[in-house]
Amino acid sequence: MKPEPGRTMKPEPGRTMRPGPGRTESPGSATLADALRHAARATPDRVLLRDDANRVTCAQLLDQATALAHALLARMPVGSVVSFMVPNWREAAVIYLGTTLAGMVVNPILPSLRDHELAFILSDAESRMIFIPHTFAGHGYAAMLDRVVRGLPSPPQVVVVRGDAGEHTAFEDLFGESTSGTLPALDPGATRMILYTSGTTGRPKGVLHSHASLNALITQLGEHWMIAPGDTFLVPSPIAHIGGSIYAFECPLLLGAEAVLMQRWDPDAAVALMLEHRCSHMAGATTFLEGLLAAAQRADTRLPDLKVFICGGASVPPSLIRRAADYFERACVTRVYGSTEVPVTTVGSLGDVDSAADTDGRPGIADIRLVDGEIRARGPQMLAGYLHPEDNRDSFDDAGYFRTGDLGRFTDDGCLVVTGRAKDIIIRNGENISPKEVEDILITHPQITEIAIVGVPDTRTGERACAALVPTTPPGPDVSELRKFLADRGVAKFKAPEDVVLFEALPKNAAGKVLKHTIKAKLMEGA
Repeated sequence: MKPEPGRTMKPEPGRTMRPGPGRTESPGSATLADALRHAARATPDRVLLRDDANRVTCAQLLDQATALAHALLARMPVGSVVSFMVPNWREAAVIYLGTTLAGMVVNPILPSLRDHELAFILSDAESRMIFIPHTFAGHGYAAMLDRVVRGLPSPPQVVVVRGDAGEHTAFEDLFGESTSGTLPALDPGATRMILYTSGTTGRPKGVLHSHASLNALITQLGEHWMIAPGDTFLVPSPIAHIGGSIYAFECPLLLGAEAVLMQRWDPDAAVALMLEHRCSHMAGATTFLEGLLAAAQRADTRLPDLKVFICGGASVPPSLIRRAADYFERACVTRVYGSTEVPVTTVGSLGDVDSAADTDGRPGIADIRLVDGEIRARGPQMLAGYLHPEDNRDSFDDAGYFRTGDLGRFTDDGCLVVTGRAKDIIIRNGENISPKEVEDILITHPQITEIAIVGVPDTRTGERACAALVPTTPPGPDVSELRKFLADRGVAKFKAPEDVVLFEALPKNAAGKVLKHTIKAKLMEGA
Protein backbone atom coordinates (compact mmCIF):
# COMPACT_ATOMS: atom_id res chain seq x y z
CA MET A 1 0.00 0.00 0.00
CA LYS A 2 1.59 3.23 -1.07
CA PRO A 3 1.41 6.28 1.23
CA GLU A 4 -1.30 8.77 0.35
CA PRO A 5 0.32 12.12 -0.37
CA GLY A 6 -1.21 15.12 1.30
CA ARG A 7 -3.48 13.17 3.61
CA THR A 8 -4.10 14.83 6.97
CA MET A 9 -4.32 12.71 10.11
CA LYS A 10 -5.06 15.44 12.62
CA PRO A 11 -8.07 15.00 14.89
CA GLU A 12 -11.13 17.03 14.11
CA PRO A 13 -14.17 17.51 16.34
CA GLY A 14 -16.51 14.56 16.03
CA ARG A 15 -14.16 12.10 14.35
CA THR A 16 -11.06 10.07 15.09
CA MET A 17 -7.78 10.06 13.24
CA ARG A 18 -7.92 7.33 10.63
CA PRO A 19 -5.23 4.83 9.71
CA GLY A 20 -3.02 5.69 6.77
CA PRO A 21 -0.25 4.26 4.66
CA GLY A 22 1.18 1.70 7.03
CA ARG A 23 -2.08 -0.05 7.82
CA THR A 24 -2.61 -3.70 6.97
CA GLU A 25 -5.67 -5.83 7.54
CA SER A 26 -7.21 -5.78 11.03
CA PRO A 27 -6.49 -8.86 13.17
CA GLY A 28 -9.89 -8.67 14.85
CA SER A 29 -12.69 -6.52 16.11
CA ALA A 30 -11.78 -6.28 19.80
CA THR A 31 -10.56 -3.10 21.46
CA LEU A 32 -8.79 -2.59 24.76
CA ALA A 33 -12.06 -1.16 26.09
CA ASP A 34 -13.77 -4.47 25.30
CA ALA A 35 -10.99 -6.32 27.11
CA LEU A 36 -11.36 -4.12 30.20
CA ARG A 37 -15.12 -4.63 30.37
CA HIS A 38 -14.74 -8.38 29.94
CA ALA A 39 -12.04 -8.60 32.62
CA ALA A 40 -14.15 -6.58 35.08
CA ARG A 41 -17.08 -8.98 34.55
CA ALA A 42 -15.11 -12.22 34.56
CA THR A 43 -12.42 -11.48 37.19
CA PRO A 44 -13.39 -8.27 39.01
CA ASP A 45 -10.95 -8.81 41.88
CA ARG A 46 -7.94 -9.80 39.78
CA VAL A 47 -5.00 -7.45 40.30
CA LEU A 48 -3.90 -5.78 37.08
CA LEU A 49 -1.08 -3.62 38.38
CA ARG A 50 0.75 -2.59 41.51
CA ASP A 51 2.28 0.75 42.35
CA ASP A 52 4.27 0.75 45.60
CA ALA A 53 1.82 -0.65 48.17
CA ASN A 54 -1.26 0.05 46.03
CA ARG A 55 -3.15 -2.44 43.91
CA VAL A 56 -5.57 -1.85 41.05
CA THR A 57 -8.11 -4.55 40.22
CA CYS A 58 -10.09 -5.06 37.02
CA ALA A 59 -13.29 -3.71 38.58
CA GLN A 60 -11.52 -0.68 40.09
CA LEU A 61 -9.87 0.23 36.80
CA LEU A 62 -13.15 -0.01 34.88
CA ASP A 63 -14.96 2.18 37.43
CA GLN A 64 -12.25 4.85 37.50
CA ALA A 65 -11.59 4.82 33.75
CA THR A 66 -15.32 5.08 33.01
CA ALA A 67 -15.67 8.07 35.33
CA LEU A 68 -12.69 9.76 33.68
CA ALA A 69 -14.04 9.01 30.20
CA HIS A 70 -17.27 10.85 31.03
CA ALA A 71 -15.30 13.80 32.42
CA LEU A 72 -13.24 13.96 29.21
CA LEU A 73 -16.33 13.80 26.99
CA ALA A 74 -17.86 16.68 28.93
CA ARG A 75 -14.84 18.80 27.97
CA MET A 76 -13.91 17.79 24.41
CA PRO A 77 -15.17 15.81 21.40
CA VAL A 78 -14.43 12.22 20.50
CA GLY A 79 -11.13 11.97 18.66
CA SER A 80 -9.37 14.66 20.72
CA VAL A 81 -5.77 14.13 21.83
CA VAL A 82 -5.17 13.70 25.57
CA SER A 83 -1.56 13.82 26.77
CA PHE A 84 -0.03 12.54 29.98
CA MET A 85 3.43 13.17 31.34
CA VAL A 86 3.49 11.18 34.55
CA PRO A 87 5.93 8.60 35.94
CA ASN A 88 5.10 4.90 36.24
CA TRP A 89 2.15 5.54 38.57
CA ARG A 90 -1.17 3.70 38.82
CA GLU A 91 -3.02 6.88 37.79
CA ALA A 92 -1.49 6.53 34.33
CA ALA A 93 -3.53 3.34 33.78
CA VAL A 94 -6.71 5.26 34.56
CA ILE A 95 -5.71 8.01 32.12
CA TYR A 96 -4.73 5.49 29.43
CA LEU A 97 -7.97 3.50 29.71
CA GLY A 98 -10.20 6.50 30.37
CA THR A 99 -8.96 8.13 27.18
CA THR A 100 -9.53 4.87 25.30
CA LEU A 101 -13.10 4.42 26.62
CA ALA A 102 -13.87 8.00 25.56
CA GLY A 103 -12.81 7.27 21.99
CA MET A 104 -9.94 9.72 22.20
CA VAL A 105 -6.25 9.51 21.28
CA VAL A 106 -3.83 9.04 24.15
CA ASN A 107 -0.45 10.76 23.90
CA PRO A 108 2.16 9.53 26.42
CA ILE A 109 5.04 12.00 26.90
CA LEU A 110 8.33 11.15 28.59
CA PRO A 111 8.67 12.84 32.00
CA SER A 112 12.35 13.44 31.16
CA LEU A 113 11.44 15.95 28.44
CA ARG A 114 11.47 19.66 29.19
CA ASP A 115 9.98 22.93 27.94
CA HIS A 116 11.48 22.81 24.45
CA GLU A 117 10.23 19.33 23.55
CA LEU A 118 6.95 19.59 25.48
CA ALA A 119 5.86 22.80 23.77
CA PHE A 120 6.45 21.21 20.36
CA ILE A 121 4.51 18.02 21.12
CA LEU A 122 1.49 19.75 22.67
CA SER A 123 1.25 22.13 19.74
CA ASP A 124 1.94 19.55 17.04
CA ALA A 125 -0.57 17.03 18.39
CA GLU A 126 -3.12 19.76 19.17
CA SER A 127 -3.49 18.26 22.62
CA ARG A 128 -6.66 19.25 24.47
CA MET A 129 -5.58 18.14 27.96
CA ILE A 130 -2.36 17.10 29.70
CA PHE A 131 -1.93 15.23 33.00
CA ILE A 132 1.23 15.98 35.00
CA PRO A 133 2.58 15.55 38.54
CA HIS A 134 3.07 18.72 40.56
CA THR A 135 6.69 17.74 41.12
CA PHE A 136 8.69 14.59 40.50
CA ALA A 137 12.38 13.78 40.94
CA GLY A 138 13.10 17.37 41.90
CA HIS A 139 11.50 18.91 38.80
CA GLY A 140 8.51 21.24 38.98
CA TYR A 141 6.08 20.10 36.30
CA ALA A 142 3.31 22.50 37.26
CA ALA A 143 5.74 25.41 36.97
CA MET A 144 6.98 24.07 33.62
CA LEU A 145 3.42 23.89 32.26
CA ASP A 146 2.81 27.45 33.43
CA ARG A 147 5.72 28.51 31.24
CA VAL A 148 4.86 26.30 28.28
CA VAL A 149 1.15 27.05 27.95
CA ARG A 150 1.78 30.79 27.94
CA GLY A 151 3.51 30.39 24.59
CA LEU A 152 0.86 28.17 22.94
CA PRO A 153 -1.93 29.65 20.81
CA SER A 154 -4.35 26.89 21.89
CA PRO A 155 -3.08 25.64 25.26
CA PRO A 156 -4.40 22.36 26.67
CA GLN A 157 -6.21 22.05 29.97
CA VAL A 158 -3.74 21.05 32.69
CA VAL A 159 -4.61 18.38 35.27
CA VAL A 160 -2.28 17.79 38.22
CA VAL A 161 -1.85 14.22 39.49
CA ARG A 162 -0.54 14.07 43.07
CA GLY A 163 0.24 17.42 44.62
CA ASP A 164 -1.13 20.95 44.75
CA ALA A 165 -3.03 21.77 41.57
CA GLY A 166 -2.90 25.52 42.15
CA GLU A 167 -4.76 27.24 39.31
CA HIS A 168 -4.96 23.98 37.37
CA THR A 169 -7.46 21.12 37.79
CA ALA A 170 -6.81 18.46 40.42
CA PHE A 171 -6.97 14.87 39.14
CA GLU A 172 -9.39 13.87 41.91
CA ASP A 173 -11.84 16.62 40.96
CA LEU A 174 -12.55 14.93 37.62
CA PHE A 175 -14.21 12.00 39.40
CA GLY A 176 -16.94 13.93 41.19
CA GLU A 177 -18.78 14.76 38.00
CA SER A 178 -21.80 13.15 36.36
CA THR A 179 -21.30 9.79 34.67
CA SER A 180 -24.64 9.85 32.86
CA GLY A 181 -24.79 9.19 29.14
CA THR A 182 -23.30 6.49 26.95
CA LEU A 183 -19.72 6.08 25.92
CA PRO A 184 -18.97 5.99 22.17
CA ALA A 185 -18.74 2.81 20.14
CA LEU A 186 -15.11 2.23 19.15
CA ASP A 187 -13.71 1.31 15.77
CA PRO A 188 -10.74 -1.10 16.06
CA GLY A 189 -9.13 0.59 13.06
CA ALA A 190 -9.27 4.07 14.60
CA THR A 191 -6.13 5.69 15.94
CA ARG A 192 -5.94 5.55 19.72
CA MET A 193 -2.32 6.41 20.48
CA ILE A 194 0.18 8.95 19.23
CA LEU A 195 3.80 8.62 20.32
CA TYR A 196 6.60 10.98 19.34
CA THR A 197 9.92 9.62 18.17
CA SER A 198 13.11 11.45 17.26
CA GLY A 199 13.57 12.03 13.55
CA THR A 200 16.60 12.70 11.41
CA THR A 201 15.03 16.03 10.46
CA GLY A 202 15.41 17.19 14.05
CA ARG A 203 11.64 17.49 14.39
CA PRO A 204 10.00 14.68 16.39
CA LYS A 205 7.45 12.72 14.40
CA GLY A 206 4.05 11.63 15.66
CA VAL A 207 3.59 7.86 15.26
CA LEU A 208 -0.04 6.71 15.08
CA HIS A 209 -1.20 3.32 16.40
CA SER A 210 -4.70 1.87 16.36
CA HIS A 211 -6.58 -0.55 18.60
CA ALA A 212 -5.93 -3.21 15.96
CA SER A 213 -2.19 -2.65 15.63
CA LEU A 214 -1.63 -2.81 19.38
CA ASN A 215 -3.87 -5.85 19.78
CA ALA A 216 -1.88 -7.62 17.07
CA LEU A 217 1.34 -6.72 18.87
CA ILE A 218 0.14 -8.14 22.20
CA THR A 219 -1.15 -11.31 20.55
CA GLN A 220 2.34 -11.82 19.14
CA LEU A 221 3.94 -11.43 22.56
CA GLY A 222 1.62 -14.02 24.04
CA GLU A 223 2.57 -16.49 21.34
CA HIS A 224 6.34 -16.00 21.44
CA TRP A 225 7.33 -14.81 24.93
CA MET A 226 5.73 -17.54 27.05
CA ILE A 227 3.27 -15.13 28.68
CA ALA A 228 0.50 -17.00 30.48
CA PRO A 229 -2.34 -15.86 32.76
CA GLY A 230 -0.91 -15.19 36.20
CA ASP A 231 2.51 -14.12 34.93
CA THR A 232 3.93 -10.86 36.27
CA PHE A 233 5.91 -8.13 34.50
CA LEU A 234 8.29 -5.83 36.31
CA VAL A 235 7.96 -2.51 34.47
CA PRO A 236 10.78 -0.03 35.11
CA SER A 237 10.80 1.20 31.49
CA PRO A 238 8.96 4.51 31.09
CA ILE A 239 5.27 4.01 30.34
CA ALA A 240 5.59 6.80 27.79
CA HIS A 241 7.59 4.39 25.61
CA ILE A 242 5.78 1.87 23.43
CA GLY A 243 7.42 -0.92 25.46
CA GLY A 244 6.55 0.39 28.91
CA SER A 245 2.97 1.15 27.89
CA ILE A 246 2.23 -2.30 26.50
CA TYR A 247 3.75 -4.15 29.46
CA ALA A 248 1.95 -1.95 31.98
CA PHE A 249 -1.46 -1.49 30.35
CA GLU A 250 -1.97 -3.92 27.48
CA CYS A 251 -0.53 -7.27 28.62
CA PRO A 252 -2.45 -7.33 31.93
CA LEU A 253 -5.78 -6.95 30.13
CA LEU A 254 -5.18 -8.89 26.93
CA LEU A 255 -2.99 -11.71 28.28
CA GLY A 256 -4.10 -12.04 31.90
CA ALA A 257 -0.78 -10.85 33.34
CA GLU A 258 0.00 -8.44 36.17
CA ALA A 259 2.32 -5.41 36.10
CA VAL A 260 4.52 -4.16 38.94
CA LEU A 261 5.42 -0.54 38.23
CA MET A 262 8.71 1.09 39.22
CA GLN A 263 8.77 4.89 39.08
CA ARG A 264 12.59 5.04 39.23
CA TRP A 265 15.11 2.45 38.10
CA ASP A 266 16.97 1.01 41.06
CA PRO A 267 18.53 -2.41 40.36
CA ASP A 268 18.62 -3.53 43.99
CA ALA A 269 15.00 -2.50 44.52
CA ALA A 270 14.11 -4.26 41.26
CA VAL A 271 15.55 -7.55 42.53
CA ALA A 272 13.59 -7.19 45.77
CA LEU A 273 10.37 -6.53 43.88
CA MET A 274 10.94 -9.46 41.55
CA LEU A 275 11.43 -11.79 44.49
CA GLU A 276 8.46 -10.39 46.43
CA HIS A 277 6.02 -10.57 43.50
CA ARG A 278 7.58 -13.57 41.75
CA CYS A 279 8.03 -11.62 38.52
CA SER A 280 8.25 -13.83 35.46
CA HIS A 281 8.99 -11.24 32.75
CA MET A 282 11.02 -8.09 32.25
CA ALA A 283 12.07 -6.13 29.20
CA GLY A 284 14.41 -3.19 28.84
CA ALA A 285 17.52 -1.71 27.33
CA THR A 286 21.10 -2.83 27.99
CA THR A 287 21.38 -0.75 31.17
CA PHE A 288 18.47 -2.58 32.78
CA LEU A 289 19.92 -6.02 32.13
CA GLU A 290 23.41 -4.98 33.26
CA GLY A 291 22.00 -3.51 36.47
CA LEU A 292 19.65 -6.39 37.20
CA LEU A 293 22.40 -8.98 36.74
CA ALA A 294 24.81 -7.15 39.04
CA ALA A 295 22.12 -6.58 41.69
CA ALA A 296 21.00 -10.22 41.61
CA GLN A 297 24.59 -11.33 42.10
CA ARG A 298 24.95 -8.95 45.05
CA ALA A 299 21.78 -10.38 46.57
CA ASP A 300 22.93 -13.96 45.83
CA THR A 301 19.72 -14.81 43.99
CA ARG A 302 19.17 -16.22 40.53
CA LEU A 303 15.58 -14.91 40.38
CA PRO A 304 14.00 -18.40 40.16
CA ASP A 305 10.63 -17.09 38.87
CA LEU A 306 12.11 -15.17 35.94
CA LYS A 307 11.11 -16.87 32.67
CA VAL A 308 12.01 -14.26 30.07
CA PHE A 309 14.16 -11.14 29.81
CA ILE A 310 13.83 -9.21 26.56
CA CYS A 311 16.72 -6.86 25.80
CA GLY A 312 16.63 -4.24 23.07
CA GLY A 313 16.43 -0.52 22.39
CA ALA A 314 20.19 -0.13 21.89
CA SER A 315 23.29 -2.08 21.00
CA VAL A 316 23.31 -5.23 23.16
CA PRO A 317 26.71 -6.91 23.74
CA PRO A 318 26.51 -10.67 23.03
CA SER A 319 28.65 -11.29 26.10
CA LEU A 320 25.98 -9.68 28.30
CA ILE A 321 23.26 -12.00 26.96
CA ARG A 322 25.47 -15.01 27.61
CA ARG A 323 26.40 -13.91 31.15
CA ALA A 324 22.79 -13.20 32.05
CA ALA A 325 21.51 -16.44 30.50
CA ASP A 326 24.13 -18.39 32.41
CA TYR A 327 23.34 -16.73 35.73
CA PHE A 328 19.53 -16.60 35.43
CA GLU A 329 19.56 -20.31 34.75
CA ARG A 330 15.78 -20.74 34.53
CA ALA A 331 15.24 -17.76 32.22
CA CYS A 332 15.44 -17.18 28.48
CA VAL A 333 17.45 -14.01 27.85
CA THR A 334 17.40 -12.68 24.30
CA ARG A 335 17.99 -9.70 22.06
CA VAL A 336 15.10 -8.33 20.02
CA TYR A 337 14.73 -5.62 17.40
CA GLY A 338 11.93 -3.13 16.89
CA SER A 339 10.89 0.49 16.91
CA THR A 340 7.98 2.70 17.86
CA GLU A 341 6.83 2.38 14.25
CA VAL A 342 7.03 -1.43 14.05
CA PRO A 343 7.19 -2.67 17.65
CA VAL A 344 8.83 -6.05 18.25
CA THR A 345 9.83 -6.55 14.63
CA THR A 346 11.73 -9.65 15.76
CA VAL A 347 10.70 -11.71 18.76
CA GLY A 348 14.16 -12.92 19.75
CA SER A 349 15.48 -16.47 19.98
CA LEU A 350 14.13 -18.01 23.15
CA GLY A 351 15.82 -21.27 24.04
CA ASP A 352 18.89 -20.87 21.81
CA VAL A 353 21.56 -18.99 23.74
CA ASP A 354 23.94 -18.54 20.81
CA SER A 355 21.26 -17.19 18.52
CA ALA A 356 19.82 -15.04 21.34
CA ALA A 357 23.25 -13.47 21.93
CA ASP A 358 24.62 -13.17 18.41
CA THR A 359 21.47 -12.18 16.51
CA ASP A 360 18.41 -10.03 17.01
CA GLY A 361 16.13 -13.01 16.63
CA ARG A 362 13.49 -14.27 14.26
CA PRO A 363 10.63 -12.30 12.76
CA GLY A 364 7.31 -12.79 14.50
CA ILE A 365 4.21 -11.51 12.69
CA ALA A 366 6.24 -8.92 10.78
CA ASP A 367 7.36 -9.57 7.23
CA ILE A 368 10.96 -8.40 6.89
CA ARG A 369 12.95 -7.89 3.72
CA LEU A 370 16.35 -6.40 3.01
CA VAL A 371 16.75 -3.89 0.20
CA ASP A 372 20.37 -2.87 -0.47
CA GLY A 373 21.06 -3.90 3.12
CA GLU A 374 18.29 -1.73 4.60
CA ILE A 375 15.78 -3.46 6.88
CA ARG A 376 12.20 -2.95 5.73
CA ALA A 377 9.22 -4.35 7.60
CA ARG A 378 5.47 -4.49 7.50
CA GLY A 379 2.89 -6.33 9.55
CA PRO A 380 -0.34 -5.95 11.52
CA GLN A 381 1.50 -4.36 14.46
CA MET A 382 2.99 -1.53 12.40
CA LEU A 383 2.07 2.12 12.66
CA ALA A 384 -1.00 3.41 10.85
CA GLY A 385 1.19 6.24 9.59
CA TYR A 386 2.72 9.47 10.81
CA LEU A 387 0.68 12.44 11.90
CA HIS A 388 2.00 14.61 9.05
CA PRO A 389 1.68 13.39 5.44
CA GLU A 390 5.13 14.66 4.50
CA ASP A 391 6.66 12.25 7.02
CA ASN A 392 4.92 9.32 5.33
CA ARG A 393 6.19 9.96 1.83
CA ASP A 394 9.75 8.69 2.25
CA SER A 395 9.01 6.27 5.10
CA PHE A 396 7.24 3.54 3.12
CA ASP A 397 8.19 1.84 -0.12
CA ASP A 398 5.74 1.08 -2.94
CA ALA A 399 4.84 -2.27 -1.36
CA GLY A 400 3.93 -0.67 1.97
CA TYR A 401 7.05 -1.74 3.87
CA PHE A 402 8.33 0.66 6.51
CA ARG A 403 11.84 1.82 5.73
CA THR A 404 13.59 1.50 9.09
CA GLY A 405 16.86 3.15 8.07
CA ASP A 406 18.65 0.30 9.86
CA LEU A 407 21.05 -2.06 8.13
CA GLY A 408 21.08 -5.81 8.59
CA ARG A 409 21.59 -9.31 7.28
CA PHE A 410 19.94 -12.68 7.74
CA THR A 411 21.72 -15.73 9.11
CA ASP A 412 21.41 -19.10 7.40
CA ASP A 413 18.71 -20.15 9.87
CA GLY A 414 16.59 -17.03 9.32
CA CYS A 415 17.57 -14.78 12.21
CA LEU A 416 18.10 -11.07 11.68
CA VAL A 417 21.34 -9.35 12.64
CA VAL A 418 21.22 -5.56 12.81
CA THR A 419 24.60 -4.37 11.59
CA GLY A 420 24.21 -0.60 11.75
CA ARG A 421 22.02 2.39 11.12
CA ALA A 422 21.65 4.32 7.93
CA LYS A 423 20.09 7.11 9.96
CA ASP A 424 21.91 9.31 12.45
CA ILE A 425 19.73 8.51 15.46
CA ILE A 426 21.71 7.78 18.64
CA ILE A 427 20.20 5.26 21.05
CA ARG A 428 21.43 5.76 24.61
CA ASN A 429 19.88 3.73 27.44
CA GLY A 430 16.99 2.96 25.12
CA GLU A 431 16.28 6.66 24.48
CA ASN A 432 16.39 8.00 20.93
CA ILE A 433 18.44 11.15 20.43
CA SER A 434 18.19 13.15 17.21
CA PRO A 435 21.64 14.65 16.57
CA LYS A 436 20.23 17.32 14.28
CA GLU A 437 17.86 18.60 16.95
CA VAL A 438 20.79 19.09 19.34
CA GLU A 439 23.10 20.45 16.64
CA ASP A 440 20.55 23.07 15.59
CA ILE A 441 20.55 24.45 19.12
CA LEU A 442 24.26 24.18 19.91
CA ILE A 443 25.32 25.89 16.69
CA THR A 444 23.86 29.08 18.17
CA HIS A 445 26.45 28.92 20.97
CA PRO A 446 28.78 31.93 20.52
CA GLN A 447 31.89 29.76 20.96
CA ILE A 448 30.96 27.18 18.32
CA THR A 449 31.64 27.57 14.60
CA GLU A 450 30.81 24.03 13.46
CA ILE A 451 29.37 21.04 15.29
CA ALA A 452 28.37 17.46 14.61
CA ILE A 453 26.89 15.05 17.13
CA VAL A 454 27.75 11.38 16.59
CA GLY A 455 27.12 8.22 18.55
CA VAL A 456 29.99 6.00 19.66
CA PRO A 457 29.63 2.53 21.23
CA ASP A 458 29.42 2.28 25.00
CA THR A 459 29.34 -1.04 26.85
CA ARG A 460 27.07 0.35 29.59
CA THR A 461 24.56 2.51 27.72
CA GLY A 462 24.75 1.09 24.18
CA GLU A 463 25.89 4.41 22.75
CA ARG A 464 27.00 7.79 24.02
CA ALA A 465 26.72 11.11 22.25
CA CYS A 466 29.93 12.90 21.33
CA ALA A 467 30.12 16.52 20.15
CA ALA A 468 32.73 17.05 17.45
CA LEU A 469 33.11 20.81 17.24
CA VAL A 470 35.17 23.58 15.78
CA PRO A 471 35.47 26.33 18.41
CA THR A 472 35.28 29.99 17.49
CA THR A 473 38.22 30.56 19.83
CA PRO A 474 40.08 27.61 21.37
CA PRO A 475 39.63 25.83 23.67
CA GLY A 476 35.86 26.28 23.21
CA PRO A 477 33.06 25.01 25.49
CA ASP A 478 33.42 21.82 27.48
CA VAL A 479 30.75 19.21 28.30
CA SER A 480 29.41 21.08 31.33
CA GLU A 481 28.99 24.27 29.30
CA LEU A 482 27.12 22.43 26.56
CA ARG A 483 24.86 20.78 29.11
CA LYS A 484 24.03 24.11 30.72
CA PHE A 485 23.44 25.76 27.34
CA LEU A 486 20.93 23.06 26.40
CA ALA A 487 19.26 23.00 29.82
CA ASP A 488 18.77 26.77 29.72
CA ARG A 489 16.85 26.28 26.49
CA GLY A 490 14.56 23.65 27.93
CA VAL A 491 16.20 20.58 26.35
CA ALA A 492 15.99 17.25 28.17
CA LYS A 493 19.15 16.21 30.02
CA PHE A 494 19.52 12.84 28.29
CA LYS A 495 20.07 14.56 24.92
CA ALA A 496 23.21 16.42 26.03
CA PRO A 497 26.60 15.21 24.72
CA GLU A 498 28.80 13.23 27.09
CA ASP A 499 32.07 13.97 25.30
CA VAL A 500 33.57 16.89 23.40
CA VAL A 501 36.29 16.49 20.78
CA LEU A 502 37.84 19.53 19.08
CA PHE A 503 38.52 19.71 15.35
CA GLU A 504 40.23 22.40 13.31
CA ALA A 505 37.62 21.70 10.61
CA LEU A 506 34.96 19.01 10.28
CA PRO A 507 35.54 16.59 7.39
CA LYS A 508 33.17 17.24 4.46
CA ASN A 509 32.50 15.89 0.99
CA ALA A 510 32.69 17.93 -2.22
CA ALA A 511 29.14 19.17 -1.69
CA GLY A 512 29.99 20.46 1.78
CA LYS A 513 28.13 17.74 3.69
CA VAL A 514 29.72 16.80 7.02
CA LEU A 515 31.03 13.22 6.91
CA LYS A 516 29.83 11.83 10.21
CA HIS A 517 31.08 8.34 9.45
CA THR A 518 34.62 9.78 9.12
CA ILE A 519 34.27 11.59 12.43
CA LYS A 520 32.98 8.45 14.09
CA ALA A 521 35.83 6.38 12.68
CA LYS A 522 38.40 8.85 14.04
CA LEU A 523 36.76 8.81 17.46
CA MET A 524 36.73 5.02 17.44
CA GLU A 525 40.45 4.95 16.61
CA GLY A 526 41.17 7.03 19.68
CA ALA A 527 38.92 5.02 21.97
